[in-house]
Amino acid sequence: MREIPVIDLESLRRGDEEGLRQVAGEIGAACRRVGFFYVVNHGVRTELIADVFAKSRAFFAQPVAQKLEVSMDAIGGNRGYSGFMREALDPAHGRDKKEAFNIGIELAPDDAGLLAGEPFRALNGWPRLAGFRDTMLDHFDACLRLGGDIHRAFARDLGLAPDFFVDKLERPLATLRLLRYPQEPAGEIGAGSHTDYGNITLLATDGVGGLEVRSRDGTWLAAPAISGAFVVNIGDCLMRWTNDVYVSTPHRVVSRGQGERYSVAFFLDPNPFARVEALPSCVAAGAAPKYPAILAHDYLRSRFEATYPAST
Repeated sequence: MREIPVIDLESLRRGDEEGLRQVAGEIGAACRRVGFFYVVNHGVRTELIADVFAKSRAFFAQPVAQKLEVSMDAIGGNRGYSGFMREALDPAHGRDKKEAFNIGIELAPDDAGLLAGEPFRALNGWPRLAGFRDTMLDHFDACLRLGGDIHRAFARDLGLAPDFFVDKLERPLATLRLLRYPQEPAGEIGAGSHTDYGNITLLATDGVGGLEVRSRDGTWLAAPAISGAFVVNIGDCLMRWTNDVYVSTPHRVVSRGQGERYSVAFFLDPNPFARVEALPSCVAAGAAPKYPAILAHDYLRSRFEATYPAST
C-alpha cells in the first residue's frame, strides 16, 4: 500500500462489458488492499469543479454572523454551516480545526418523504450568494452520477448484477460538504483520524496537500493532490455490506504550513431504508456474516451521534 492507484474511468463510462470488467477489476483490487484510489476521466466537468471551489471560498469569506444564518443548529437535519472547531472526528486529539457547509438531496417543502418524517430528510438552507445554490446542486448531481458509475464496478467485481446498487442509491442519504481548513503551523491536525461512515466518498481538493492515509503497518502516507482527479475512499457502510472484503481505511488532514486549504467531499450513503447485510459472495461457505443486517439510516445515525450529537 505504498501507492494509491490512479484508475481511468473512460472505458467504464463507455458502457461496454469489456470496459466494465477492466475497471471493476482495478477498483476491486484497490478496495481490498488500500481502500483508497484516484479516478480520472470521471465525467465531472473541470469548469464545474472550479466554480464550486470559487463559490465555496466566497461562502467561507463571509462574516461569521452571515454564515450562522444557515447554521446546522438553525436548519437541522445535518444541513448547513458547521463552525470552526465544532466537530471532533478523533476526540482523543481534540476538536477539528476546520469549518464546513453541508448540502443534502434537494427536496421541495411538500416532498412526501419529508412530510412523512423519513430519517435524515430535511430542507437545505442556502446562503445569500448569487449562483451558489445552482452550482452546488449541479455538482451534487454530477457526483451522484459518478458514484453510480463506481457502484456498477463494485457490483461487477463482487459478482452481482451491474444494477444491484441502483435502487439502494435512489434518493440517497448523500451529503455534499464544503470544507475550509485555515492556515495552521505545519503538523497541526485539521481533521482527526477517522473512517468515513457511508459507502464511498468522492473528494476534490484545491491542490494544497494535507490528506494522509494510514497503511496497514500504521505508517501515515501522504495522498497528494492530482490535478483533475477525485480521491475515492471506501466507507464503513460498504465495508460492512461486503463483510470486510472491502476495507475502510483511516485517514486524516494534517497542515503542511502552506496556507488555508479547501476541499469538497461528496459522501454517498444509501437510501435510508436500504437493508445493509453481508453480500452472499462475500461470505465463505459455512461461515456466518460478521455483522447483523441493519437499515442504512440506523447505521448512519449511530455514527453521527458520536461526532456532533446536537445535529441528530
